[in-house]
Amino acid sequence: MAAAPDDDELLAKFKVGSIPTVYYIPDFISDSDQKLLLNHIYTAPVSKWKSLKNRRLQNWGGIVHEKGLLPQDLPAWLTKITEKIGNESSLFPSAINHVLINEYHPNQGIMPHQDGPAYFPVVAILSLGSPVVMDFTPHPSLTDDSNLPNRHPFSIALMQRSLLIFKDTVYSDYLHGIKDCEVQQYDTAVNATEVLQDRSVVETLDGDLKAIHRSGTRVSLTCRVVSKVHKNLFRF
Repeated sequence: MAAAPDDDELLAKFKVGSIPTVYYIPDFISDSDQKLLLNHIYTAPVSKWKSLKNRRLQNWGGIVHEKGLLPQDLPAWLTKITEKIGNESSLFPSAINHVLINEYHPNQGIMPHQDGPAYFPVVAILSLGSPVVMDFTPHPSLTDDSNLPNRHPFSIALMQRSLLIFKDTVYSDYLHGIKDCEVQQYDTAVNATEVLQDRSVVETLDGDLKAIHRSGTRVSLTCRVVSKVHKNLFRF
């Protein structure tokens, strides 16, 4: 009997860039699925939204504490999409149990950051609405480490309905963020050819520079596993 392919082999055709733990899956969901997800997101109770300085978000799955997760069940509409992500990637150790939904207007982004040790080192980001460019930069503590010569900045264009998954060293050794600007250069992105398939969002800057014009709202679903789950944080 032939050996079953490992998880990385299942996603091999979706690897992008020079680091082997970054996967980009275009058209991961259909347009109708995107509309359904957005409908659920925007019909959620107003109390689910939390306004931050440069965006607003919804938290689903419970409260993430430094010692683990105080859980709440995901609604059925989120369970459906997280199961699809888990089943088709096979990279998560268990069912995805936490989802952050971020809303970005065209001039909004998020500062370079890491997701932290509370999560298993795999993250899946489903992009809805306006495309955007996400930048990855080596963690400042590693930039002068001569034992890590292959840590170079890179960027990925996240088109609507796409799924980005990154894990392991990209999760632990890199910061990821989105610039606060409506026009973002994409021609150096590791998946730049994907952008050309949607000419409606592309414009030419000075010379040969190519850019994404963020003309609408972007919504992202950041899906992760919190390994430690506790029924009562006060019983630690």
